Amino acid sequence: MQRFPIEQDVSYKCVRGREVRTAGSGKTLEISSRELTFTTEQSLQTEQKVEVTVNWPALLDNTCPMKLVISGRVVRSGTGSVSVSINRHEFRTRAMNRIPAMANT
Repeated sequence: MQRFPIEQDVSYKCVRGREVRTAGSGKTLEISSRELTFTTEQSLQTEQKVEVTVNWPALLDNTCPMKLVISGRVVRSGTGSVSVSINRHEFRTRAMNRIPAMANT
């Protein structure tokens, strides 16, 4: 399995049913077709269900920011990082940061 070092912002939430048990943010360390490793400020429980959103570096049609949404389970958790199996993934568009128009005065 080939792993790719990539550093992008992530947000994650650990869920049980519809309840969000833990949430946080970090940075990706590496990704493969089966697993994602990212930094965390807290250890997560092994086998816990997690949804991770990664700010994707490529733009759709060179204009629209993308995000990768991954659903999986924690397979390893250590000091400062966690690895998640990729059970399901999809790319979605991200909101663009808009600068408010200045009013003519």
